[in-house]
Amino acid sequence: MKEQFYSYIQTLQDQICKGLEDVDGTAKFRQDLWERPEGGGGRTRVLENGNVFEKGGVNISAVHGALPVAMQTYFGVGEVDFFACGLSLVIHPKNPMVPTVHANWRYFEMYDKQGNIVNQWFGGGQDLTPYYLFEEDAKHFHQTCKTACDKHNQDFYPKFKKQCDEYFWNAHRNEARGIGGLFFDHLKATEEMSMENWYTFVTEVGNSFLSAYIPIVEKRKALPYTETNRTWQEIRRGRYVEFNLVHDKGTLFGLKTNGRIESILMSLPPHVQWVYDHHPEAGSEEEKLINVLKKPIAWI
Repeated sequence: MKEQFYSYIQTLQDQICKGLEDVDGTAKFRQDLWERPEGGGGRTRVLENGNVFEKGGVNISAVHGALPVAMQTYFGVGEVDFFACGLSLVIHPKNPMVPTVHANWRYFEMYDKQGNIVNQWFGGGQDLTPYYLFEEDAKHFHQTCKTACDKHNQDFYPKFKKQCDEYFWNAHRNEARGIGGLFFDHLKATEEMSMENWYTFVTEVGNSFLSAYIPIVEKRKALPYTETNRTWQEIRRGRYVEFNLVHDKGTLFGLKTNGRIESILMSLPPHVQWVYDHHPEAGSEEEKLINVLKKPIAWI
């Protein structure tokens, strides 16, 4: 399974990078190959200062070795070995009318000292973080997610949407990071779903990413915006940074397993503001977004 999934995310990385380069029109991804001293490595691709995208990263990694003590405590296990691979991406557009997007698809195995698999699961998802709310964009993104889920089980979309709303919640701000999407973790073999079944589902979601995001970018990338719009975008990006550094399990996992710091922090936007006690003007488009982030919405 691990070879099968790692092969898949290598191909998916190529497809997503090409799709993003095509819509940007000028910028190209820079590639870094890196190795982890304890075992494994990855392929980081970063795009900066494009025509459409201010910064974006589409990274894959496959790391293995002894599970660090901090993660042994987190998983409630003793001394075991592990393998983890995945694709993680974050795209920060230049135009505030275009939303930031994040996605991740990953696979994890744990072994006893004889090398036998004692645990394995998939995780991942995709979610949208707009700065200005276009309801048709939210509906399109969620409909694409639902279509991918419905091919496997009609219970998946409402379940994984709810998990996304709960996970990407900035508890210290009492607001969502964005308008959600899908989030799933610890997808393990059951009587109903084998690991091969989960592989088919997770790759279905991965394959839906470009069709979920690119049409939104195409529709919004040429819209006019002001410096005021840009300032609001940078203030909201600050909330994005807060979530990733305070709450995000993937970021914390990377930091605790001696991951490559440049790859882990590629999710952070290049220009951010923290304005003291900032509140949007009553009745404004900015306030409209804040009101939506206070409580999850059923977009479809």
